[in-house]
Amino acid sequence: MTKKAFITGITGQDGSYLAELLLSKGYEVHGLVRRSSTFNTSRIDSIYVDPHEPAARMFLHYGDLSDSEQIANIMYNIRPDEVYHLGAQSHVRVSFDTPEYTGNVTALGTTRLLEAIRRSNNGVKFYQASSSEMFGAAHPPQSEDTAFHPRSPYACAKVYSYWMTRNYREGYSMFASNGILFNHESPRRGETFVTRKITRSIARILAGKEKYLYLGNLDAKRDWGFAPEYVECMWRILQQDAPGDFVIGTGETHSVREFLHESFAYAGLDVEEHVRIDPKYFRPSEVEVLIADAAKSEKVLGWKPTVKFGDLVKIMVDADMKASGLDPVGKGDAVIKAKFPHRWWKND
Repeated sequence: MTKKAFITGITGQDGSYLAELLLSKGYEVHGLVRRSSTFNTSRIDSIYVDPHEPAARMFLHYGDLSDSEQIANIMYNIRPDEVYHLGAQSHVRVSFDTPEYTGNVTALGTTRLLEAIRRSNNGVKFYQASSSEMFGAAHPPQSEDTAFHPRSPYACAKVYSYWMTRNYREGYSMFASNGILFNHESPRRGETFVTRKITRSIARILAGKEKYLYLGNLDAKRDWGFAPEYVECMWRILQQDAPGDFVIGTGETHSVREFLHESFAYAGLDVEEHVRIDPKYFRPSEVEVLIADAAKSEKVLGWKPTVKFGDLVKIMVDADMKASGLDPVGKGDAVIKAKFPHRWWKND
């Protein structure tokens, strides 16, 4: 029988890639979307099929992670085999400005889903999108055994969700797993996240639409990977015989400054001429260094990333240049064709 999957956050970067992956594997995919007066489904428009069509295998449901009754109703009506919980208020800097909202959606939203699954009692497999931000000030490299030291309301909310997932697994014998994903980027990354902010600004500068890029802390170091590879890990985690927790990352760390300079150099621009620092983009408490120790994932899931830092920069810069009507440098497309000759995701 056809497997059913339910994805919260289906309109986001990870949700859209995951939906494409599951559809390519023959799943029937259901996604949670928030009602809006403007269209917010651009990332999944290329795979959307009118639900009246006999061939339709993706269906969208209006709802909100703050509404437990609606979540329960959707779960009851769909009766999915797998639930991928990716939805959240996911911007770390914004979480300092909206801590209560972040806690309600990012933390309690997980509890609402877990409780709906527990009450349905139908063997659903649950994936919780945990975050490397939970490690915060913990000494790198960080593995599944590293103690959390969150440094933002977002990270605190994710720690809550992580432990609620483990509690439901241990208390109710549910198949509930955490994927602790380190930073993963792509051309579909939100435009306010620093990597996409940089590559999009490069395209706008080259197109003559802006002159300056304003950034905050350039010294923060992150472990950056390619999002389509990471969502495959989500699927692999739920195909295991037993639930568990898995760190996903490349094992390399690079600073925001490195990403900035490599991106600008690739596009032939001068950082000193176009980049300005604005204190409003600094966090009240910063996470200095995140590096994944993903040995468990490599051993258990059989997963190892192929796109590393330099390739990621090329892919993202080229994509934003093409989106702005410019001729890309072209090396990003070469990386995609070489490393993913039979890629399952749609053209970005």
